[in-house]
Amino acid sequence: MTDPDLDAMLEHAISRRVAMGDSVFEQGAPAKSFFLLLHGRLKVTQVTQDGQQIIVRMVHPGDLFGFAMALRRSDYPGTAVAAAESVVLGWPTEMWSCFVEQNPRLAMSAMQTIGQRLEEAHTRIREMSTEEVEKRVAHAVLRLSKQAGRAVDAGIRIDFPISRQDIAEMTGTTLHTVSRILSAWEAKGIVEGGRQKLTVTDGERLLILADGARR
Repeated sequence: MTDPDLDAMLEHAISRRVAMGDSVFEQGAPAKSFFLLLHGRLKVTQVTQDGQQIIVRMVHPGDLFGFAMALRRSDYPGTAVAAAESVVLGWPTEMWSCFVEQNPRLAMSAMQTIGQRLEEAHTRIREMSTEEVEKRVAHAVLRLSKQAGRAVDAGIRIDFPISRQDIAEMTGTTLHTVSRILSAWEAKGIVEGGRQKLTVTDGERLLILADGARR
């Protein structure tokens, strides 16, 4: 976008700092705003009809989110919670159409974002329908390390607080199962855990696990 276009958008933006654990919006609430994540990480959760909470996606810096109008919805389909201290920009929902008309690149970016989310959703549905739990967990950890990984001496650390419960909600399994899998991986030197920390120490072996092969 050109500087004048950016200035015009920022003129209407509201900046908001979101503390870890606080929500930007709640599932089912009227979609009054759409957002851009400037800093931090968010997790978008949904509660199913049987009361199970699942993490449907992670929001990374630079991502648009909460643009329910583009999905022809009047409410938010999930709850966006800060997984780390975050900063977001928000705009009134009614400005979405105006922005898209005046900034074709914004429309293209939104289409690409929706396409990426659909592709990831289809991948996760396929994994949960056809793959064993260990493979699902391996795929989830690999995705996180790719999207939010930071190189450290030990390997690739997921660069925001991540709990075993979070991974369970991403993969449609239980905390007990994820704890058993990660503990086994730690013993084999594949990952290194900690309090809400996870580092991939042997990405090649984790990829082999995700692909279903064994050494």
